[in-house]
Amino acid sequence: MHPKNHIADKAIIQNVSHKLSRAGMATTCQITVLCQNGDVTLSGTLQFDHQRRTAISAARSAEGVRRVIDQLRVLPSVKERFSVKK
Repeated sequence: MHPKNHIADKAIIQNVSHKLSRAGMATTCQITVLCQNGDVTLSGTLQFDHQRRTAISAARSAEGVRRVIDQLRVLPSVKERFSVKK
């Protein structure tokens, strides 16, 4: 990787992390942000699907992001975990 890309990727990670924080995601979710050549990968486990949508939207709005790769996992709800299949 070219050193210039490395610096840009670090800046993009900071930009995305800042956007996630401003969206209230930093205190409620554990999200890992990786970046390679402007392609941002979000990974982690969330409680609700709306958190996934918020995180993706925040990442897309960050300066320098070319695309967002969603590797976020939403936990099944209590109702889904304990429902009986017929």
